[in-house]
Amino acid sequence: MSGFEIAGWGMAVPERVLTSVELAERFGVDEEWIVSRCGIRERRIVEEGQTTASLAIEAGRRALERAGLTGADIAHLIVATATPEQLSPATSAFVHHGLGIAGSAHDVNAECSGWVYGLVTAVGLMAMDPRPILLIGSDTHSLTVNPADRDLGILVGDGAGAVVLKPSPENWLLSWNLGADGSRADSLKVLAGGSRMPTTEDTVRAGLHYAKINGNEIYLNAVRFSVQTVRATLESAKVKAADVDHIVPHQANIRIINSILSHTGLDPERLVTNLDRYGNTASGSIPIALAEALDAGRVKNGDLVLLAGFGAGMTWASVLLRWGGVSK
Repeated sequence: MSGFEIAGWGMAVPERVLTSVELAERFGVDEEWIVSRCGIRERRIVEEGQTTASLAIEAGRRALERAGLTGADIAHLIVATATPEQLSPATSAFVHHGLGIAGSAHDVNAECSGWVYGLVTAVGLMAMDPRPILLIGSDTHSLTVNPADRDLGILVGDGAGAVVLKPSPENWLLSWNLGADGSRADSLKVLAGGSRMPTTEDTVRAGLHYAKINGNEIYLNAVRFSVQTVRATLESAKVKAADVDHIVPHQANIRIINSILSHTGLDPERLVTNLDRYGNTASGSIPIALAEALDAGRVKNGDLVLLAGFGAGMTWASVLLRWGGVSK
């Protein structure tokens, strides 16, 4: 396998802050009830003029600047999102234009696992074509949630995170695991707007363009599949849970995260989380958390970094990286 390094990173979140105090008033509950259920005190929500692509462009620009590159240096752009700019063309087309990307572009939709799916895809592309790749995760799920839906309303936030991969003599990827179970597609869904149920006046009137969640099913399977993928990735790398230096999970719900740590033996002291400040930013959550950890100097050369996520579909994904070369 050709080597690669993460040479740049960046993130972008809207300025608009939606607090759990505001949501508590909306839904007629106590703020601490919300925090105890999900661990979230604030979320960032897009305002007029902000979109999945605009957040992706901002995060991608910062990652390119950190890497000392421009869009003209990028051989391929991957945008992971489940809330596309529009049904056609792909969101990556808008980001491609906004950043002046020279090479090709495509989207990945594995819901909240999408960015890790994209990372594995990027490493595979680089093995065939060792030139720089820009990988972005960006979602605006606040736009898909019914304002009256308490279960989803307390969880979602908007944001984007990005990394630049460059060829390197070293191979940072020690192991990876991807999976899916399409029989569980009903656990989180947006029914209308696709070929199965095109948007009509009736579907809009019935609110079928809003996301719907089966919270209990998501919780149980998120833990189950996340534990499964983490164990598979660590076993493949012959690494013990105690040896992992940094755990960067999908920032979905603190109870889910804590349960995953408990079942895998991962050290809670090594957890990287910003869930309390941003909420669940879906495809953006892992790269945003990673970017903040890197900016804070938490990740050192030689550290083992575990990235793991799950998403609707259901999907799951994890990678184990041996960090080196860019954190000093």
